[in-house]
Amino acid sequence: MHFAMSGVPQTRITNHIPRPPPLLYFLAMKHHQLTLATLVLLTSALAFAADQEGQPAPNFHAKTTTGETYTNANLKGKVVLLQFWTTWCPYCRREQSLIDSIDHEFAGKGVVVLAIDVAESKKKVKQNLQDSPRSCRIVLTEDTNLAAMYQANSYPIYVVIDRDGNIAAEQRGAGGERSIKRMLHKAGVDAEPEKQD
Repeated sequence: MHFAMSGVPQTRITNHIPRPPPLLYFLAMKHHQLTLATLVLLTSALAFAADQEGQPAPNFHAKTTTGETYTNANLKGKVVLLQFWTTWCPYCRREQSLIDSIDHEFAGKGVVVLAIDVAESKKKVKQNLQDSPRSCRIVLTEDTNLAAMYQANSYPIYVVIDRDGNIAAEQRGAGGERSIKRMLHKAGVDAEPEKQD
């Protein structure tokens, strides 16, 4: 309080807001920058995916860990779901059983699922599969050119190729069952996701 000329006490109002300690301020700014960077990356990834949809899939070859060989030519007439994954990715692990069940559920409808492990050694993948077996076809980076073609650098990535060999849908990041079924539906598979109440 201070006294004005009339001798009446007056309250001083200030707009001063205390600044947080330097470390907290730094962390808040760093978080803001990371959030902005994440938003920019997500936007560019979505733009990349939108640009690819409807385009012919690049020519590829893939050999599974069981020795099966796949190319654009021998998959013509089939719908292909590509999952790019790694052993260290928690989202990939979380959706592993989903992708295996999609493989089982839609195999009779002409859907081929290829799970491409990206940039890990055969030994590491083999150990991971012993600890956490998968039923879908597994492809290693050294046995395909797919990872480079789809710029697989964040995981998981899903790509659906339709029966005519065109990219029907692409998604970067986990999305769950509804999202995968929606992608398959875009490729002409009767896989309409269940509507939520």
